[in-house]
Amino acid sequence: MLRIATDVGGTFTDLVYFEIDDNNGKALSIKTAKSDTTPSSYEKGVFDAITKAKVKISDSNFFAHGTTVVINSITERKGVQTGLITTKGFRDSIEIARGDRPDFFNMQYQKPKPFIPRYLRSEIAGRIDFLGNEITPLDLTNLNSILDNFRKHKVKSIAVCLIHSYANSSHELKVVEQIKKNWPEIDVVSSHQITREWREYERTNTTALCAYIKPIARNYLDKLNTKLKESNFSGNPYVMQSNGGIDTFESTKNIPLTMIESGPTSGVLGAAELGNLINEKNIITLDVGGTTAKCSLIENGNVKINTNYWIEKNRLSAGYPVMLPVVDIVEIGNGGGSIAWVDDYNKLHVGPQSAGADPGPVSYGKGGTSITTTDANLITNRINQKYFCGGEIEADMQSVDKHIEPITEKLNFTKDEAARGIIRIANNNMINALKLVSVNKGYDPRDFTLVAFGGGGGMHATSLAKDLNIPKVIIPVNSSVFSAWGMLMSDLRRDYILTKLTTMNEEATKVLKDTFDEMEKAAYKSFEKEEISKDLISFKRFGSFRYLGQDHSVEIPIKNSSFNKSSILEIINDFHNQYEKEFTYKLDSQVDMIQFHLVAFAKINKPDLQERKITGMTIEKTIKEKRKVDFDQMGIHESNIYDFNLLEPKMEFYGPAIVEDPSTTVVIFPNQKCNVDKFANLHISILEES
Repeated sequence: MLRIATDVGGTFTDLVYFEIDDNNGKALSIKTAKSDTTPSSYEKGVFDAITKAKVKISDSNFFAHGTTVVINSITERKGVQTGLITTKGFRDSIEIARGDRPDFFNMQYQKPKPFIPRYLRSEIAGRIDFLGNEITPLDLTNLNSILDNFRKHKVKSIAVCLIHSYANSSHELKVVEQIKKNWPEIDVVSSHQITREWREYERTNTTALCAYIKPIARNYLDKLNTKLKESNFSGNPYVMQSNGGIDTFESTKNIPLTMIESGPTSGVLGAAELGNLINEKNIITLDVGGTTAKCSLIENGNVKINTNYWIEKNRLSAGYPVMLPVVDIVEIGNGGGSIAWVDDYNKLHVGPQSAGADPGPVSYGKGGTSITTTDANLITNRINQKYFCGGEIEADMQSVDKHIEPITEKLNFTKDEAARGIIRIANNNMINALKLVSVNKGYDPRDFTLVAFGGGGGMHATSLAKDLNIPKVIIPVNSSVFSAWGMLMSDLRRDYILTKLTTMNEEATKVLKDTFDEMEKAAYKSFEKEEISKDLISFKRFGSFRYLGQDHSVEIPIKNSSFNKSSILEIINDFHNQYEKEFTYKLDSQVDMIQFHLVAFAKINKPDLQERKITGMTIEKTIKEKRKVDFDQMGIHESNIYDFNLLEPKMEFYGPAIVEDPSTTVVIFPNQKCNVDKFANLHISILEES
């Protein structure tokens, strides 16, 4: 049988599949394919990759999928007309938002516009307090007139977010029940389905965003599922979640916002799984695709999860909160297709604009006119001009020479100098992103290994590691489709988060036990609906803590499943240490737990990775050719060009060198040493310059 995963990126759609030995469940081989992403119909790109790989879906019992459909619908404002029903007096909380102004000295600053305009925001009477007690009974008298107004304005989806429903969802349940009774075909999302956390603005905005994209995501997953069934796929398809797990199509359609960072998270999970296999527990990940570069940090094998996630947040805009667990990723607009441009002050920039897949970089020969990072790497001979995209495309170097002229003329540079400048700026942008997940959060990059993947990861990783003093870089085998591989190595995961204010003293033992027990029951019940055996389910517990009087909190893992006086003291001590790590000090103050976080995993059978065979081939026979390569400040060097697919375990060599496979290039600088491990991953030591 086959296990298949597809990952839709901004430029390419990747496919990875394992051939599984039915007798022992081990992977016989791993094969990959790439196709252009098709934004007008993403499922077409998925099946283009399947066709290119010559895969029979009917031979598969496992299909996992990562997609950009949710984040693209939000950023491009292509969601549906959405209505909001909220508690009387809170109609404008989604627009009032927060008072912070990131662009502090801009007196003309405008807050980001809410996704639901005021004329589609309605109120109903009824009130619950923060402890979950009903203060004012729910009054649904005006609900029919609200729905009539929504019909009049062609609303396709409704968000229901009532005050303090995280503590008591009874009012929301009644509203949703009445809506479904009067308007059965409308999509409805209620806040308690998504999050049981406090903070009304963040909760309302999250519910609004989920309703805004729900019909689009549901339609997309239904179309993909239909095509899978038409191809005689008989399994239960899965989709990658932002929290680092996979979940079923059916479950995801209810809360599709969980796919908001569907694609990027799988690469981080794949890196954590790879780390377990090769005993690398502290990892910084770097995923360089065609459009963006993504970074994350894994400490002691644990992927960092952020429950305070914002989209479109930058130094000029406050952005929009998403109150869902998301793998802690920093994403910047720098990839292989990032466009180089010169501003009015003759300053060179790279990104965030991208040439995408069509027309793509100038070298694609599809009519592109904007020089990109890929074009610069071709000019420096880091990418093989005669083996571009694995030989599928003939690099159009005449067009590259022509279209780089405006840049060279403005800057008074030679072509080679401009190319070096483009690569250097792209690297600098990526270094800043790597610092955001490490140095800025109290981690020393020297204590970590850089695992780089994506089509451009190997092109930039060794240079970045050199600048950040990271001692080692690992380039996984099949690194250009590594995120899709990560999906095949992920378990089912669901997060349960509940706000409950608890003072950390002896009395907290009962509260912690009872609350986590109730959350575990809810998790078991959820998985039971999909006939998942109880013995496959495991849990991890986390809590968010703060000092008395503080507004925000720090999340730490809770190591114990039973609670007593000593375990409470251990939790408090862990909080003090983590707080000091993040903020450089700690306080002798009362500690409060404000949030319970239970992660439920359902184990999916994963194949054992096959080790690459040793044939006795010498390292010299893996050399394809020699060519001169520009290593920027380290000069131009005659370099060995190695074939990635021929490298075998225990082989080693030194830079200057280039390692090529059909879809990626690895740059190894002078004096850097490369070792090949038993799975054929490259381990590159960043040595001192001689």
